[in-house]
Amino acid sequence: MGKQSHNPGRAPSQRQLRVGELIRRTLSDVLNRGDIHDPDLNRMSITVSEVRTSPDLKVATAYVLPLGGNFREEALDALRRNRGELRRAINKGLTLKFSPELRFVLDESFDRMDETRRLLGQDDVRRDIDEG
Repeated sequence: MGKQSHNPGRAPSQRQLRVGELIRRTLSDVLNRGDIHDPDLNRMSITVSEVRTSPDLKVATAYVLPLGGNFREEALDALRRNRGELRRAINKGLTLKFSPELRFVLDESFDRMDETRRLLGQDDVRRDIDEG
């Protein structure tokens, strides 16, 4: 869905897409296993839906959402607080020339999907669709 790109007007390269997906998988694994030594972070179940990298691969932006969409700010704070340890864990799991700087943002696309489902479920909207 329409997330902001680091380089509007230019599609990400295959390399950016590949590295972003590798970082996403590694970050998801690290969070699922509870490898980070922060009880606040480990008690949360956080989905990493996508990771976008800058063209030079030095910045990786992870789109995240805690399970159920609750405690969003707490999740972001915990991720940001543990950025160094997460970066080291990713670096250990991947062989990249540079260890990318990690940035965390909330994935708002889940909210938009829920709103779309809610709108499509309304009687007048469903009637318009059926008539169209």
